[in-house]
Amino acid sequence: MSQPHPDHTTDVYLLFAHEPYYQGPSQQETNATVVAAATLLHPRVRQPDGAKIHDRLTRGRRLGEIVPLATLTHELNGGADWPSVGDWESVTGDVLRLARTGDCDALSLGLPEIARALVCNGPHSQVRALDSAAGQFTIYGPAERAAVLARVCEYLTDAAAEQPLWPGDGLLPPLGQRA
Repeated sequence: MSQPHPDHTTDVYLLFAHEPYYQGPSQQETNATVVAAATLLHPRVRQPDGAKIHDRLTRGRRLGEIVPLATLTHELNGGADWPSVGDWESVTGDVLRLARTGDCDALSLGLPEIARALVCNGPHSQVRALDSAAGQFTIYGPAERAAVLARVCEYLTDAAAEQPLWPGDGLLPPLGQRA
């Protein structure tokens, strides 16, 4: 097996928000999911889009970094460059189906409204929330977003304490390793 490109970190995670669902009658709402970056290389994920997003996701990251989809959007010229990379909506839909059917491991999250809004916006964005009783806005920004990601990292660390998230079977090679 060839080594990953030196500019890529393979131990990276993708965090994306999605339409809420409930896993069972007494379960908490799930509205965000974290998967290992390699899950994007699964053969049941739209390709080559998944591999191209994997390439972007793993480029220049820190070991164990959780990268929200919104961060990729920010890095891709605010989303204007997504067409040259891939159809992120189809890819995340495919990944969510894999997670829900148990064909990959995932950390399913029920993020509170503000936390979800923060990870759905770019790394330098602000989210304003109105306290209607007081008639005042509270502004949440990069520091609060970082705190949300740190908390998700704690959940991921706990969940993966025994074994890392499994990306599924039969993965395609990353772009730089294809024959």
